[in-house]
Formats: sequence, C-alpha cells, structure tokens
Amino acid sequence: MDASQIGKRAWSYAGVLQDAGLSCFEYVEQLTLLLFLKMDDQQTEPPYNRQPLVPPELGWKTLLPLEGAWLEEKYREILEKLSLKPGMLGVIFKSARCEINSPALLKQLIVNLIDKVDWLSLSVDVKGTIYEELLQRSAAESARGAGQYFTPRPVIQTMCEVTQPTPNDQICDPAAGTGGFLCNAYQYVLDRFEKDLDRDQKRALKENLVEGMELSPKVGRMCAMNLSLHGIGGDRDKIVIHPGHDSLAAPWSKEYSMVLANPPFGKKQSLLFVNEEGDMEKDDQIIVREDFWTSTSNKQLNFVQHIYSLLKIDGRCAVVLPDNVLFEGGAGEKVRRNLLQKCRVHTLLRLPTGIWYSPGVKANVLFFDKKEGRAEAWTDKLWVYDLRTNMHFTLKQSPIQRKDFDEFVECYKPGKLHKRKDTWSEENPDGRWRGYDYEDLLKRDKLSLDLFWIKDKSLTDTDSLPAPDVLAQEVVDDLEAALEQFSKIAARLAPKVEQEA
Repeated sequence: MDASQIGKRAWSYAGVLQDAGLSCFEYVEQLTLLLFLKMDDQQTEPPYNRQPLVPPELGWKTLLPLEGAWLEEKYREILEKLSLKPGMLGVIFKSARCEINSPALLKQLIVNLIDKVDWLSLSVDVKGTIYEELLQRSAAESARGAGQYFTPRPVIQTMCEVTQPTPNDQICDPAAGTGGFLCNAYQYVLDRFEKDLDRDQKRALKENLVEGMELSPKVGRMCAMNLSLHGIGGDRDKIVIHPGHDSLAAPWSKEYSMVLANPPFGKKQSLLFVNEEGDMEKDDQIIVREDFWTSTSNKQLNFVQHIYSLLKIDGRCAVVLPDNVLFEGGAGEKVRRNLLQKCRVHTLLRLPTGIWYSPGVKANVLFFDKKEGRAEAWTDKLWVYDLRTNMHFTLKQSPIQRKDFDEFVECYKPGKLHKRKDTWSEENPDGRWRGYDYEDLLKRDKLSLDLFWIKDKSLTDTDSLPAPDVLAQEVVDDLEAALEQFSKIAARLAPKVEQEA
C-alpha cells in the first residue's frame, strides 16, 4: 500500500466516523492517540528493539484481541492512565478521551486501518505528508475546529523562505497550533544543510532546533504527533510542546534567535469564572507583566510584546497579525511605537482575504529584528508588499499557492535587504512593493501601519469584480465572521441580562 492509498484510506474512515457523530477534528485526534500506541509498540520489535514508552499492560497489543464493551473499557483505561504520565506520554495523552462511542467502529479503525500499516517502515516524508494532509482536510471541514489552528502552508513556506533559518538557530512558536511552522522550519534547514552535518549535528538538529507551546491539549497532542512524524525530537522522551499552559501567563526563562508564529485570532483575552449565583461569566482578562510595555486585554498586542521578550538580541521574527494591531489606538499605538523604537521593523506583507479556514480574516505578516537598547529608533524604513488589493482567493475554487508569493520573495531579497527597490512609483501606481521612511510613519495618526496605496478596482470598475461564486463566498465569510462576533457579544451580555431580570 503506497502513501496515497494510505492517505485516502485514512480519510475514508473520517466519513464513516462522521456518520457516527464524530467531527473530522475529533477523528484526527483519535487517530493520533491510536497511531502513537501502534508506533510505540512497533519500536519494541526488530530491527528497532527499543524500550517502549508505554507500559506493556497499556500497550497496543492489549487492544488487538478485545471486542465490544471490553475493547472500549480497555481503551478508556489506557487513555486515563497515560494522561497522568510525565514527558512525551503526558503531552500526547493529556485530557484524552475516547470519542468513538461504537466499539465496532473502534475495532475497525484499530484492525483494518492502523494495525495493517507498517508505519515505522514509511519514510519521514511519507508519514509527515499523510498526517499533514489529514490535518489540512480536517481544517477545511471544520473551520471552527482544526481550522483555527491551521495556517495555510504557502504562507508558512514563504515566511520560512525569507527568514532563512539555519542549524545555529533556536526557533520558537509560542502558539504552535498543529506545528506547521516548526515542521516547515526544520525541513527548510534539513533540505539546505543536511549534507554538511555530521551525525551528532543531525541529532542536535532534531532535538534542539524547534520548540513550541500550545494552550489546547487536543491541539497540542496533534502538534506533538506532527513533529514526531516529521522526525523531530530524535531519541528524547519528550518533544518540547507544552499543552495546557498559557504562553502569555508569565515570562519564559529562555530566549530564541527566531520566532515564527500565527497567534490565535480574536481581539480579547477572556477569563471564564463562576459568579456568586453559580452561573458562568466571561470577563476581559488584562495581562499584567513587568516586561510588557503596556497592559491590555488585546490578545494579539500581548503576543507581540511576548514575542519581543522571547527574542535574543538580533533575533528575528515573522508573525501573522490581524489588521487591528496595525491601526488600533491606545495600547496598540504604544506597542507599535516601542516596537519601531526597539526593533528594526523592516517588512510588512498584507495578506489577501479568502485564504483562511476561519472566515472573514484580514491579516498581515510583520517581520522585525530585536536590537540592543539605544536612544535612536532602530527602524529606518518599513517596506510594505500589498498582496491584498485586487487579489481574490478562496479555499476551494482558487486556493492560494506558494507561487503567488514569488514577487514578494523577489522584492524581499532574503539576505540582501539593503538592495531593495520600490516597484511602486507615480508612473507605476499599481506596484505592490513600497518603502516608507520612519519619519513619515511618525507623522501618521496613532502611528498607524495600516498602509495601502493601490486603487481598489472593485469600488470603481464592475468589470474587475471576481466571479459570482467567489463574491458569494466572500459574502458568506464576512457574514460568518460577523455572526461569530455577535455570538461572543451575546454570550457576554446574557449573564448580565439574567441578573437584571
């Protein structure tokens, strides 16, 4: 059975379990748990002959002879006991539950899919590709499940390509999601430097190059499995993913030479609590840290400050941020002012709409390097590439691809930033690459970095409008985003209304 057959077969089970009430996201989670048990068991056999991480009484072989209620009971026992273990087992099985309520379907998944494949004999490329495809399909099917943790791979590939990670880097993603940035950064380094590394250096690369943190235990286990299937982690008993811990809660004790991240969208940081009447309430949570420039409940502004604290001097960052971070006043202006002062903020990529699994998102990638303290601002010129105006993408009919970033990469000039030149001019007003001097940025209201100059043809020329199906999908995305915001507002108002009544 080749990789494509395995991938198709694995996804076909998602449909079967979906009919039984499981979401695609939940299916991939259950597949992760069972796949880990299977692969750990395989490592104990020739030619590997390694000690298992999973105690034999909780291992894969204990499931194979069981059926019906006995199988379901044993699987639940395994999940419960392994969730209490330290290290890698704790990462994979933390808060894990059996979501498959049909013992017959569970047996089918174990025997007919997972046990029939010699997973360890598959190359790292094949295993990683199969799992990535499952994650991507899950994201496409459930935008409010896996989709919110899945960054489009062409965006990640472009960010890695222009920041050029090396074997000497220590790379962090403080909102790791399913691990796309970490896997891609590792693969980028491997592709370019593997032939020059000795055995010890390759092992160090597996164990030390990338590190991440993820708040959701469910997503954290998928991230850990994704890294493992991509060959990251080596012989260590714990891949450095920390599900269940809030990145923003306190300063980290470690600094990194590179941060690649797409922090969670959503403007406010919220805290759930039980009021005196026993009802659940949600309150805006203001993060207060001595190393932050300002205290705010805006999640993205807190992540920008947190990322700054994670970087070493001369450390570089590429981070996906929604539009509000670029223009919001108050805390937003203070964060931007400090960032331009203390870092060399050199590039802003305006991303198109229609590329995200969460609908209605308008986002950008901000690139900057942390610098040592001095009186003068480190930012001298901010270069902006507009890939949004008059560009139309959708997830299914017209998905964004890596080639759509070719001109941006050429303009960026990785490793040769001093050779950049505008493609915009008065003679070429539709040029998408334009530089703004720091002095000009200071003159903008609230130090706004929401910079655009290309004339939006859809406002003046109906012939330039995208196809009706593309327009319809854009309307649906905007409506879904608006509905999501109204739902959050309604949820916050509901307890107050009840109390007033």
